[in-house]
Amino acid sequence: MKKQLSILGTVLATVAAAVLMFVSPAYAATGLHISGTNIVERNGSTFIMRGINHEHTWFTNQTSSFANIKATGANTVRVVLSGGRWTANSATDVANVIALCKQNRLICVLEDHDTTGYGEDGAAYTLDQAVNYWIGLKSVLVGQEDYVVINIGNEPIGNTNPGQWTAATVAAIQKMRSNGFQHLLMVDAPNWGQDWQYTMRDNGQTVLDADTQHNTVLSIHMYAVFNTASSITSYLDTFKSKGWPLVIGEFGWQFDSSQVDDQTLMSEAVKRGLGYIGWSWAGNNDPILDMTNNFDPNSLTTWGLRIVNGTNGIKATSKQASIYGTTTGTPTTSPTSSPTSSPTTSPTTIPPTGGCTATYSIVGSWPNGFQGDVKVTAGSSAINGWTVTWTYANGQTVSQAWSATVTSSGSSVTARNVSYNGKLAAGAATNFGFLGSWTGTNSVPTLSCTAS
Repeated sequence: MKKQLSILGTVLATVAAAVLMFVSPAYAATGLHISGTNIVERNGSTFIMRGINHEHTWFTNQTSSFANIKATGANTVRVVLSGGRWTANSATDVANVIALCKQNRLICVLEDHDTTGYGEDGAAYTLDQAVNYWIGLKSVLVGQEDYVVINIGNEPIGNTNPGQWTAATVAAIQKMRSNGFQHLLMVDAPNWGQDWQYTMRDNGQTVLDADTQHNTVLSIHMYAVFNTASSITSYLDTFKSKGWPLVIGEFGWQFDSSQVDDQTLMSEAVKRGLGYIGWSWAGNNDPILDMTNNFDPNSLTTWGLRIVNGTNGIKATSKQASIYGTTTGTPTTSPTSSPTSSPTTSPTTIPPTGGCTATYSIVGSWPNGFQGDVKVTAGSSAINGWTVTWTYANGQTVSQAWSATVTSSGSSVTARNVSYNGKLAAGAATNFGFLGSWTGTNSVPTLSCTAS
């Protein structure tokens, strides 16, 4: 009997271990990641996207749009990029975009638009080509996992042979992971994003299982296919029943009866805790989908007023990502021109002091302003908290910070950990960021890090 109980105990322990392995997927130590059906931040806070699409690749001079989108209350911006189908967005430009997102306390969903309509549009790129574009941008993406979601390819398959989507998406995810990307990945449906032949709905598990990091979210685009309440609720019910993470990565409004039922869409998204990102701020060939008139934030269109101020809209339901702190509202400053490349100066690292080191980088700079980043790394032993200090030599000042409590006394600056990033295992690291001002010279200071 004891032998049987011992065998039974071994079996139960094995099963329990298998269950724990199943429910505890790997993900980046710091960064946005999937937990169940939710997107969560590194501190475990659930993050629900309430955002706006911005057509950056065609309007790279519209850098003020990031601050204007934030002013609507949005917590996310989905940024259109191109690797060459249109004028390519370089690594420098993408670093600037990320800096603008962070400056304006927005989660940055970066999407490669080159793949739109592949198989039906002869100019479209493959998903494999899109992955190559991301690999070329890796130097400015790694380390941004707290702030950046990579939407591998926009609407990657048209209506011709949508079944190819599954294998192509699996291969794209696997290639991203084999090349070291730890980011939350977003994958769009075929049928120009609308999945009306249900390829994504029926094959989503295969795609999710392909991600060794278990850190992929599926994305549906809702336009004319979803012009009734029943079509929306039925589609969303299927994903809920299967326990798959989903966001509504694009949608428009019901400017006539053939178009998406935006009111049901937003209501259901709020009820279910799903993220949504409306299309788009401005710049459409058919301006019926523009939220503003000519990028003017003081001139919202019918669509803009509806998604920003309407029932279940952005202002009523958006919550800022906790990585930026709990403060909401419009940024105090915005750059008058695009930030410079990232980083603009070499980081400064000093030997371990009291069990930790600190590295300072300037990740974006514009006239009279800049964004800084500090990486704190534990030494050979675990630490329970940290304090970083430095002294500016050129009159710089810190105006705003996130993921640290920052105080200043003259030129001296002190940054202390917040509740969720003080405890670090041996060799582990965390980052905090800040906005500052400068005139004339913006040299990199020497940092001191003390652990507790």
